[in-house]
Amino acid sequence: MNVDRQALTTARRSLHGVAELVLAGPQYRQSGTIRLRILQGGFGTVQDPDLRVNGTELVAGDREIPLNGATCRELAAAAGIDAGGVEDLYKDGSGVGPDEVLGVDAQAAQYIAACFGRGHEALTRFAPESMPVLWPEHFDVGVSLDEVNFGVSLGDDYLDEAYAYAAPWEPRRGSFWDAPFGAARPMRLLPETAALHDFFVEARRRAATDDQRRP
Repeated sequence: MNVDRQALTTARRSLHGVAELVLAGPQYRQSGTIRLRILQGGFGTVQDPDLRVNGTELVAGDREIPLNGATCRELAAAAGIDAGGVEDLYKDGSGVGPDEVLGVDAQAAQYIAACFGRGHEALTRFAPESMPVLWPEHFDVGVSLDEVNFGVSLGDDYLDEAYAYAAPWEPRRGSFWDAPFGAARPMRLLPETAALHDFFVEARRRAATDDQRRP
């Protein structure tokens, strides 16, 4: 899918802000968890309040509230909650404020949902005993297995495009580990769910056999 880069960057930031300020923050204050989950067409809370993003809309009960052109404060009010993050739990985040006007292009939102959907499918196949979590801090979906974090990021300061990653808790040595945190592969190079799954399998094998990198 060819998506305008600027539209994608804006949508990624905006949806990250919604995940933090409209979903995870209110859920944490009401139910005590910041974990989110991947759903068809987007993502949502795992406990009350029951909210989800579907494409370019926030779904709250029988209400479908457009994201594009709204603010997180307005979205939360329309859903009957108060907007706000969980700054006391982590330092990083989207940087989106409650009154920042959001920009969510439909094609960009579709691409983001597709990346998360493929990631969720591959992770579920790779680690069926684990439930993939969408973490609001970095806006990535992942699981932890054998002291290695596996997942899919939409892009960040390290790589400004969607990528799959494997991050051992203790760094490993070897050419496979090509990122500061472990290994990363752009999603465009893993176009099928099977290829994404195979990357996770290979990373798990390498993490089990490669030597740890000492300071």
